[in-house]
Amino acid sequence: MTHFKRFAIYYAPNPGPFADFGASWLGWDLTAGTPVAHARVEGLDVAALTETPRKYGLHGTVKPPFRLADGTDFDGLSAAAESLCAGQAPVVQDGLALTRLGGFLALTVTGDTAALVDLAAAIVRGLDGFRAPASEEELARRRKANLSTRQEALLLQWGYPYVMEEFRFHITLTGKLGKDRAETVRQRLDPLVAPLLPAPFAINDLCLVGEDDDGMFHLIHRYALSG
Repeated sequence: MTHFKRFAIYYAPNPGPFADFGASWLGWDLTAGTPVAHARVEGLDVAALTETPRKYGLHGTVKPPFRLADGTDFDGLSAAAESLCAGQAPVVQDGLALTRLGGFLALTVTGDTAALVDLAAAIVRGLDGFRAPASEEELARRRKANLSTRQEALLLQWGYPYVMEEFRFHITLTGKLGKDRAETVRQRLDPLVAPLLPAPFAINDLCLVGEDDDGMFHLIHRYALSG
């Protein structure tokens, strides 16, 4: 797997209507690793709306993208991820809802998220030995977001500011939008996506994904949460 320059751990839906919609909405099938014709929604330029999140595919980040540390390799990462997931229990949330989050539209979970936050923390912590330290360029880019003192500390320790208690699971569907535009898109998108959303929303497995040289992410392995 040397052709991937970064790796991450994602939640990604299993094959089915929800995954199919996500692939057509974003224009990228994470599982197949191929472009997909965009969904046609009256009054919306779907390609333009999804330009920023397209490369990641339909997903919720659990461990953010990272380069492999010196002295580690893909086989070791894969084995460690499989073992770690085998020790974690599945997480069940009440459901998903389409919301405006930080200027973009995303699916966020409903109900108590404590178990999901704990799961993400365990994955971030358990695989951190495979993460190369963040470069000064990466640190500078993250700091443009006006981080809190705690987020700065998390950035330095884990290479990303929105982990541990700062983690908020979300499935990004658009790039940044103005408030009025976001509401217009939400009203058009919600009737299409709402019938496809699982309720309850169960996370039974996690995915190891890789970023290719073009910046597009591909699903490599899916590991059951069987703890």
